[in-house]
Amino acid sequence: MEIDKEIILKHIKNAKKGSQISFNFLLDSFWGSVYYFQLKKTENDNDAEDITIQTFSKAFDKISSFNEEYQFKTWLIAISKNVFIDFIRKKNASISIKTTTEKESEAFDVIDDSPSPEDKIITEQNLAKLLRDIKQLKPKYQEVINLRYFQELSYKEISEQIDEPMNNVKVKLLRAKKLLAEIIKKS
Repeated sequence: MEIDKEIILKHIKNAKKGSQISFNFLLDSFWGSVYYFQLKKTENDNDAEDITIQTFSKAFDKISSFNEEYQFKTWLIAISKNVFIDFIRKKNASISIKTTTEKESEAFDVIDDSPSPEDKIITEQNLAKLLRDIKQLKPKYQEVINLRYFQELSYKEISEQIDEPMNNVKVKLLRAKKLLAEIIKKS
């Protein structure tokens, strides 16, 4: 389903002004395109998700430079291609370096400050049920939810703890909240 170009442009303009709602809209609207593009390249769900998160992180960081005469999806895919190339370079450079499970799990933390519809759904849930629902998420998403909502860390603190850029943390938390809200709605 193709989204109306005028709606996309409106959200891009609002995102350039810092609108969290517009960032959420763009993430929701284009996540699938970038993710499936990377899934074809990597043939690995976790790698595709990680590259997609990094893609949106870079895109949101540089959204002020986006030229509205071009297609937003094309711009995202171009960024995603570059992130993939960097990913392959790093993977090839670190083939001899083994990562521990502990270090690997530390690499997956996220946080967000502004309440969204997903936040409201999450806070309305019974804690025990919420914990069961959170356990259905992938470990990297469980970790960011835990750090943000149970340990009440800031984006900066989460970024330092998991050793990832703050924008990656924000995108991971957005994605984690969206997935958790979908799990909660289904149960």
